Amino acid sequence: MPDEQSLKKTPLHLTHVASGARMVEFGGWDMPVQYPDGILSEVRSVRNNAGMFDVSHMARFQFVGPEAVAFLDRMLAADVAGLRQGRARYHVICNEQGGIIDDAIVYRVTEDQCLLVVNAGNVDAVKEFLIPAAQQNGGVFFADLSDDVAMIAVQGPNAVEIVDRLCPLPASSIRPFRLRRGEVAGIPSRIARTGYTGEDGFEIMPPADRATDLWRALEAEGVVAAGLGARDVLRLEAGLMLHGNDMMVENNPYEAGLERFTYIETPGYIAGEALKAIRDAGTPRVITGFRMVGRGIPRHGLAVINDGKEVGVVTSGTHSPTLDDNIGMGYVDRDLSNEGTRFEIDIRGRLVEAEVVPLPFYSRKRS
Repeated sequence: MPDEQSLKKTPLHLTHVASGARMVEFGGWDMPVQYPDGILSEVRSVRNNAGMFDVSHMARFQFVGPEAVAFLDRMLAADVAGLRQGRARYHVICNEQGGIIDDAIVYRVTEDQCLLVVNAGNVDAVKEFLIPAAQQNGGVFFADLSDDVAMIAVQGPNAVEIVDRLCPLPASSIRPFRLRRGEVAGIPSRIARTGYTGEDGFEIMPPADRATDLWRALEAEGVVAAGLGARDVLRLEAGLMLHGNDMMVENNPYEAGLERFTYIETPGYIAGEALKAIRDAGTPRVITGFRMVGRGIPRHGLAVINDGKEVGVVTSGTHSPTLDDNIGMGYVDRDLSNEGTRFEIDIRGRLVEAEVVPLPFYSRKRS
């Protein structure tokens, strides 16, 4: 594990420390895992009002040029050419064998410019996959905007109303999975209506040197700071996967339940043939959501047992404060993935019954 001095720091690092956040290493970054009021309070704030997360550790890569869209179409499972300007698409980045290098969001900024946001822990792998190929294409120009542009996620049922008060655009005019430029608290920013919590909200990208100003402005409007701990609980409640836990390069999108986010029809798509073969053959295991029937919290890496045999593995698990239930997801044999099926989780040598339930565990009822 890197020592504290070698960890990278976001533009908001001093703000987190001054707020009394507990800092931990995450993907090579020194990040807040929770603030003084605790993870449960932060989860409640996001579910009932609005919370904000520093997600500046995620990378922001820009691809521009007359061949940029065609290049990304060949490298991403995203149908980038089919995106209209200002729209975004969640997708997977797969290697030539169909393994998931990362899951990401690509934004079609203009006709010949795209923004790709990738997970902090996979930055090097994504660069190694994309940049050499881009450099061989004279019509594609790459820029890493991560040091110059921060990113703050504002999420919750009141997030849109709050950002509207700070944004003359207004922010509520931005539809889900759209990106616009505008001012938030007087700070020029890119504003994306995306998130990772199961709630409505935005991911706002201000200049790095104005990130603290934006954070303070949101704080003044009653938005509660939240850390990685709350973000992990919220995303799991919403049935959202975490690369490195629920999917890795050893997994393909069909067993990971991500087929609807995997576009493989682009001619010349680098993983197209491998993914078509995997799709047609089927996968013996599939990601599955479950709730604990017996007492116990499922944790990453625990074995799934059926009739005394290991039939899968837990990839994520937690106590859900929103549902007041212990929940998890993991890979199990496909014939055990149907709703209502029961199996057991081996929790420190104790077999605890669990039941398959649909994903997501939680979704907000839209009015």
